[in-house]
Amino acid sequence: MTDPVQIHDLRALPAHADTVADRGWREWWRASGTPLATYRARVEDSLSAGDFPFTLVAHRGGAFVGMASLIRSDMEARPDLTPWVAAVFVEPAERGKGLGGMLVKAVAGRAFGQGRTRLFLCAEPRNAPFYARMGWRTVEANVNGLDVLALNRR
Repeated sequence: MTDPVQIHDLRALPAHADTVADRGWREWWRASGTPLATYRARVEDSLSAGDFPFTLVAHRGGAFVGMASLIRSDMEARPDLTPWVAAVFVEPAERGKGLGGMLVKAVAGRAFGQGRTRLFLCAEPRNAPFYARMGWRTVEANVNGLDVLALNRR
């Protein structure tokens, strides 16, 4: 029997910080020439005291399977929008099992529980329907090739 997926704050699982940094850097930052250490410093923000920013880690039997974060801004072109769900990542072998949706819902639930009323994220247009199924609505299309979506607290 496979262990169930659990989701915890990175602060409770700091041993996963290097894995979180590695996956985020490989997925979104390596191609731009950004050093891994630069992205790792961003992960450190999620380990600091306070409730924001934060990163949630999905794990099965202690093994990392995914992550998602809540950060101040994820798009330089829209600095006035905040906060952002960002770095939604699921290990390739775990994709298609609903983990991405679980992570996004967990981040949103925690953010709304902290009193936030509206969240943003950016996604490639081909991925926007995934978020729309969870109630996210496009507020702006094609901002540097990405769609900006928002979710309001109900």
